[in-house]
Amino acid sequence: SPAEFFAENKNIAGFDNPGKCLYTTVRELVENALDSAEAISELPVIEITIEEIVKSKFNSMIGLVDRERVDEALYDDYETAKAREKRLAKEARAQEIQAKNAALGKKVKEHAVSKSSKGRGEASFYRVTCRDNGRGMPHDDIPNMFGRVLSGTKYGLKQTRGKFGLGAKMALIWSKMSTGLPIEISSSMRGQNYLSFCRLDIDIHRNIPHIHLHEKRDNKDKWHGAEIQVVIEGNWTTYRSKILHYMRQMAVITPYAQFLFKFVSDAPDKNVTIKFARRTDVMPPVPVETKHHPSSVDILLIKRLIAETSKQNLMQFLQHEFVNIGKPLAERLIGEMGPEFSPKMAVKSLTDQQIVRIHQLFRQAKFDDPSGDCLSPAGEYNLRLGIIKELHPDMVATYSGSAQVFEGHPFIVEAGVSVGGKDVKQGLNIFRFANRIPLLFEQGGDVVTRTALKRI
Repeated sequence: SPAEFFAENKNIAGFDNPGKCLYTTVRELVENALDSAEAISELPVIEITIEEIVKSKFNSMIGLVDRERVDEALYDDYETAKAREKRLAKEARAQEIQAKNAALGKKVKEHAVSKSSKGRGEASFYRVTCRDNGRGMPHDDIPNMFGRVLSGTKYGLKQTRGKFGLGAKMALIWSKMSTGLPIEISSSMRGQNYLSFCRLDIDIHRNIPHIHLHEKRDNKDKWHGAEIQVVIEGNWTTYRSKILHYMRQMAVITPYAQFLFKFVSDAPDKNVTIKFARRTDVMPPVPVETKHHPSSVDILLIKRLIAETSKQNLMQFLQHEFVNIGKPLAERLIGEMGPEFSPKMAVKSLTDQQIVRIHQLFRQAKFDDPSGDCLSPAGEYNLRLGIIKELHPDMVATYSGSAQVFEGHPFIVEAGVSVGGKDVKQGLNIFRFANRIPLLFEQGGDVVTRTALKRI
């Protein structure tokens, strides 16, 4: 099933290791929340909380009683008295050498803790909660929106941060794999006097939701939006800087949004609370959902459009299911396809060979470029304001180009350059975004970084 595929290949969706899983869960929930608010032209207000759950509390949540070790030699971090004595002596010698080098003014290299002293370590668990003021979700659709992979609402041709809505479902799959605990969703749409609550997990083998509770509750505050809560294995220690850097970069590219980030731990000195205040009420234009450009479709997409179209013949299909194909051009295309094609032929009767012929002609024919109406660029104003707000540079310049096209797909290039700033390392700092999302990984090999390093 699709759920099985992504469970076995979770690295495809950014769930490589516990730390990356925590980061990706936060990222996906935040970006879904932004899309939801922007869809109804609501200035986003997003609260994200990561609560650290110690082992005893996690065991209590799943009804497991803590148990003392009986057979110490069974455990990975076990060491004999002789091995422990040898390790301590080695660490003492290393500390003595470090002290001598420090006294002589030499650079001191931190001594690594030996494997035997730390073992593999216990898993760390976190409750991640994201609350927004977006459009919410229809009550009856919630189970499938979270518990069935590739059943999302993001297949239309307009710009959103996620195409298939896979991220929240991957968080649920990772929760199922690492903790076994269900996800909890609260949601309400504008004008609803009730709030939908759903607790569910996913049957990975059958790719269907397993519903624990699904009910309507009072919505006394008339709130609209969604609150999603999931418990997963993660690693805050290794990915703390990445998560905080991501939140800061989101504040740069979306200055019209308000973010409240919290990390909550039993150890008060580890707690983090950061508020990224809104700096403008100007939102990017709402993207318009458009039809497919003929040069951007593949054979599978043409077959899907044929299966779903309400048009009867080939002429109507070409005119109404694609952009930039008017009646005169449709007639010319059909004439070029060959004698077995005609304007009045039933589009549902097309054979696989005929569909391949249509696809080949779409790839070779000349069409007008699509418009950029399906895009929602950040805009120079917001880009400039975000840079000033978060980086406090001495100088800043921004650029937003006109819509360009690659293989039928429209895109817009936006760029900002600043000099100086707060909490910015010396030299050239490159912050990359795609689809208004910060790109924090695999830096160095992309065209943006190479261009900046060679030409600035």
